Amino acid sequence: MSPSLFQRLGYSPFLAQIVVTRRCNLACGYCSEYDKAGRPVPVDVLERRLAKLHELGTLVVCLTGGEPTLHPELPRVVRACRELGFLRTGLISNGFLLRPDVIDQLNEAGLQEMQLSVDGVFANETTQKVLNNLKKRLEWLSQSARFNVMVNAVIGACPPDEVLDVVDYARELGFRPRVQLVHDGHGHLHLGHDELQVYGKIVRRVPKVWTGVSNYHQRMVRGETAPFKCRAGSRYLYVDEYGKVEWCSQTRGLWSKPLLEYTLQDLRDQFYAYKPCHATCTVGCVRYSSDLDGWRRQERPLAVGVRSGAPQRLAGE
Repeated sequence: MSPSLFQRLGYSPFLAQIVVTRRCNLACGYCSEYDKAGRPVPVDVLERRLAKLHELGTLVVCLTGGEPTLHPELPRVVRACRELGFLRTGLISNGFLLRPDVIDQLNEAGLQEMQLSVDGVFANETTQKVLNNLKKRLEWLSQSARFNVMVNAVIGACPPDEVLDVVDYARELGFRPRVQLVHDGHGHLHLGHDELQVYGKIVRRVPKVWTGVSNYHQRMVRGETAPFKCRAGSRYLYVDEYGKVEWCSQTRGLWSKPLLEYTLQDLRDQFYAYKPCHATCTVGCVRYSSDLDGWRRQERPLAVGVRSGAPQRLAGE
């Protein structure tokens, strides 16, 4: 059963990220979201999962991995998203497998947004996702893509000043740059003095999208915790290759439930569920999806004063 407008406004996902293959062609030193042998999720299975996300009232879907462009039927998956009527269909890619014909196929399928993370200018033992390797592909995107391209300039994997070059190059090509922070396998942040200095410069160059999120970032890079009510499992869904909803890519194994068994009650329950990792979390997609509900309580509301004298859950909550 699809959610009512009231339920959608209250608990439905703003964003769902769905893994289409865990396999990746790279092995970045800071990444824990890939393997080298995973098989692509069959398209008919993905279509059932996408239909379930639509039933739950999901607004935006983002196809992820691993590396999604390794999926041999990726354009068909994109078309399935568009036919279901999600507000926006996006894709996260490392960009290495992009060619003009691949970009054309994604154009025709109706892709609306692509995110690429670029860690610096020159490759090192941690990362190959650098301008020296990706400039040609970024130029092809600038020339041919009919979808929006967001370039995430990532601080923490390359010398800090190289990240400024990434931001400037992205703006030169007409892309929307955004700053991201490398986190460890638990989603925690570790930045040195030089990286903090560069972060400050980038913040002044990149337009703010969410004021609250920007303030959160600035508190985190100073080593502080910040008020954050994590709504993972509700406003944000991470669906792994096995079709299980987990809180996020960095908390796999802590909690999960099969997507096809997910209900509106699960959305409500996870909206209020306390996540022990929230105080130092730097996982951007979760923060962005949770930010609008920052004014709402984290603990599930209770009604007091009923005849039995015992607290009861509010109806509909």
